[in-house]
Amino acid sequence: MDRDGTINEEVGYLAKPEDFVLIDGAAEAIKLLNDAGFVVVVVSNQSGVARGYFTEEDVMKVNDKMLFELNVKGAFVDAVYYCPHHPDFGGEEYKVDCDCRKPKTGMVEKAKEELGLSTEGSFVVGDHKGDIELGKNIGAKTVLLLSGHGAEEAKKLGKEGIVPDHTCEDILSAVKYILGS
Repeated sequence: MDRDGTINEEVGYLAKPEDFVLIDGAAEAIKLLNDAGFVVVVVSNQSGVARGYFTEEDVMKVNDKMLFELNVKGAFVDAVYYCPHHPDFGGEEYKVDCDCRKPKTGMVEKAKEELGLSTEGSFVVGDHKGDIELGKNIGAKTVLLLSGHGAEEAKKLGKEGIVPDHTCEDILSAVKYILGS
């Protein structure tokens, strides 16, 4: 699943752990997945690094805050991956047309390798077109959330003929859909 706008409130380029706020129901949703035996992996584009808005260390601090907040509420994420690159922004290290930036599949491939996973029977949940395209690219079922940027992104997807398998208001309703399917 995606991070910003999916698990935590969308605030633009999230640079500081103190600005991290879980979306209502996110911890409950992830705990439901944990209890059902799902592996939960977060994959997140973090182009703010390439743009110079924050560092990779800042991304890791925010991710640590997310993991802590979820853990306090009895939920856990099995792994977190992020892409700091952007094809149009950044210095030599970050201005890269990489294979990890969603909708490309690099982060998922890394998770598959490191965690011994298959994408068969998996779901991709997020609030961006790139999340839905990632899901299609790996053969997963896709759930577009209307939280975060999702309402705006739904319009883009419709115009481009990209159809998520399901659309939900938020992560908790998405997880209830997933568990019911």
